[in-house]
Amino acid sequence: MVENQPGAIALVGSGEYLPQAQALDSELLRLAISRGKSNTFIQIPTAAGKEGSDSLNFWKARGADQGRRIGCEVKYLPVLTREDAHNQQWIADVSNAGLIYFSGGDPVHLADTFRDTPLWSAIVLAWKSGASLAGCSAGAMAFGGKIIGIRRSHVSEGLNLLPDIEVIPHYDKFLGWLPDRVTAAIVRQDADANLIGIDEDTALVLTDSWRKHGSGQVHILRGNLEFS
Repeated sequence: MVENQPGAIALVGSGEYLPQAQALDSELLRLAISRGKSNTFIQIPTAAGKEGSDSLNFWKARGADQGRRIGCEVKYLPVLTREDAHNQQWIADVSNAGLIYFSGGDPVHLADTFRDTPLWSAIVLAWKSGASLAGCSAGAMAFGGKIIGIRRSHVSEGLNLLPDIEVIPHYDKFLGWLPDRVTAAIVRQDADANLIGIDEDTALVLTDSWRKHGSGQVHILRGNLEFS
């Protein structure tokens, strides 16, 4: 067992909690357990918080199904407001969790809800002591220093977990739907961070180095980040 070592970070292009993501989710959890964390999978649906109860219940059920396939305890934390991000029970829940997973929706809402809160501080501390963190789509975008608006031309502050990274998820689809917006993101004059396009059903995972996982491609659109 290796304790007090940072956990993995997974930037996922799409497909959170689906069977095709089971191998990656299992690996992330196994790695955290090897670093002293519990066999517990935390679902955080905040990015979908503005979509209503049907959407939240959908993600809750899908995550519970994944937990059953993996064989782990699942805890669903409906963090919908900044006040929720001060919940002491949820802060305790993340402290020894093996996998903390941020699902998709609105990345700006996610970042604005968590920024400078006790729960986000607890999650970062959990990661620094071995927990695996995963963000899919909006979750992956929010982990960066900046959030790039693809549907609308806008740049917002991320959670700065990975300050030198900006993410475009669903890259293979966005490139076909909105090629001009993708091009604008790449050539932004005020940016020097690594800009990464991650295809659907694909992840870029950081352990001791970056590596690709899944059926699609990872595209380094700006910068010189290396992965295998």
